[in-house]
Amino acid sequence: MTTPPTTVLFDVDGTLVDTTYLHAVAWFRACRQEGHVVPMARLHRRIGMGSERLLDDLLPGRDRDRDDVLKAAHAEHLAAAAGLLERLPGARDLLEAIDQRGARVVLATSAAPVELRALRAALDAENVISAVTSAADADASKPAPDILRAALEAAGSDADHAIMVGDSPWDVLAARRAGLACVTVTCGGTSHDELARAGAAAVYADPADLLAHLDESPIGALLTDRPSPQPAQRS
Repeated sequence: MTTPPTTVLFDVDGTLVDTTYLHAVAWFRACRQEGHVVPMARLHRRIGMGSERLLDDLLPGRDRDRDDVLKAAHAEHLAAAAGLLERLPGARDLLEAIDQRGARVVLATSAAPVELRALRAALDAENVISAVTSAADADASKPAPDILRAALEAAGSDADHAIMVGDSPWDVLAARRAGLACVTVTCGGTSHDELARAGAAAVYADPADLLAHLDESPIGALLTDRPSPQPAQRS
């Protein structure tokens, strides 16, 4: 049997592209248009969830018939900020380094397809990306594992030959449910301690910091077949 390819799955928002706070502002404006004033800090804490899960968590008593209006407003406000999109320090260099080491680079994000196009343009790393999955490829968004499982399938890989990189507790939880270890970065706005408590295999400041320590990181262990941390067994 052919051995599945070594694969590194990447979240995009807050992990590779600096969008966490743009999402928070876009959701704030969308909610306010519908008469819901949600503190920005509460919104920030839930960026990384899919839209429906975010709304269920923040506005459980809302009129769900207006969800499409909320989502469209969020998308509109986010699109208006497209000119502000910047990849995070070291993001493209990290993807290139992993590709050069023979692993497949796969984007596994909860972003809608139209948002993903803007993110990929900002990232500017198409030459090293093997596959991409988005919200359109899964029935349930993070922290459900659906998107990660779809990404593994798209890469022709499996959980034994892959690892996840994300920036939020939702990424860590989704990875664990998919049987993956998750390396995290704090550039999405979540602290080192919180990510570690969530069960991250390792925590770095940003993609540049991860790249600087790549060889001794859990990703480096996967690339060289060294024993690597297993996903934490927490509920």
